[in-house]
Amino acid sequence: MEQHRGPAASILLYAFLIALVLLFIIPIIFITSTSLKTSTELLGNSLLTMPKHYNWENYINAWKQIKPYFMNSLWISLMKVPIGIFVEALAAYALTRMNMKWSNVIFAFFLIGMMIPMQATLVPLNIILTKLQLTNTYFGIILIYIGFGVPFGILILRGFFRTIPKALDEAAIMDGCGDWMKLIKIILPLSVPALATLMILDFISTWNEFVLAQIFITKDTMRTVTTGLLSFKGEHSTDYTLMNAAVMISVVPQLIIYLIFQKYFISGMAGSVKG
Repeated sequence: MEQHRGPAASILLYAFLIALVLLFIIPIIFITSTSLKTSTELLGNSLLTMPKHYNWENYINAWKQIKPYFMNSLWISLMKVPIGIFVEALAAYALTRMNMKWSNVIFAFFLIGMMIPMQATLVPLNIILTKLQLTNTYFGIILIYIGFGVPFGILILRGFFRTIPKALDEAAIMDGCGDWMKLIKIILPLSVPALATLMILDFISTWNEFVLAQIFITKDTMRTVTTGLLSFKGEHSTDYTLMNAAVMISVVPQLIIYLIFQKYFISGMAGSVKG
């Protein structure tokens, strides 16, 4: 029998949801208002008050300062995300469609990579990159990002690939398709929701990554947008208005990627969990 919530339960539910929304909205309001104030107005007014006059020049000045770091992050993300997803798709295909004897063991081995704290790998990674002369190179940082992203990508794609009927494989074999053709013409087109989900999550995680970029990229001209935000912090003072304007600018690519692929996000996650 269907049970209806009482008025008190509904009020508590709505109160909880409103509090949750405020928890996420207040920081956005704070950053937005700060980015449009002058330094004098920031120090003289409450942090949550809106500026009396919108100082849009903050965004122009912030963009001039953060543009090189922004372009570095964009280059790294646009290289790492598709390459990483392609590698993960190859691994997920092998684990689900090639009848490997130890596929579950291999999959469990990949999952172990998600359990190892990133901080525990910093020293070995530093030694490896130094010996290979890959410190302060885009190739080196992209290689590290791909390595850290592979376990999660395989988890998502393997689950989704398993929901695709194997009868399609048999039909493709009868038409003369090999593994490459099955992957490219059948599996990947049917896995657009999972691929779009990975595109969103992978781009956001790569774009926002700070620790690895801070350690393995020390040249100022090669810094990413997250480490480049530190350029607004001086020895004796910090320009918080420009820094917050730069933060708002850095959010734009993530928002664009999400808006492009968000219609596939829920179905992609649901398919990977079912698998």
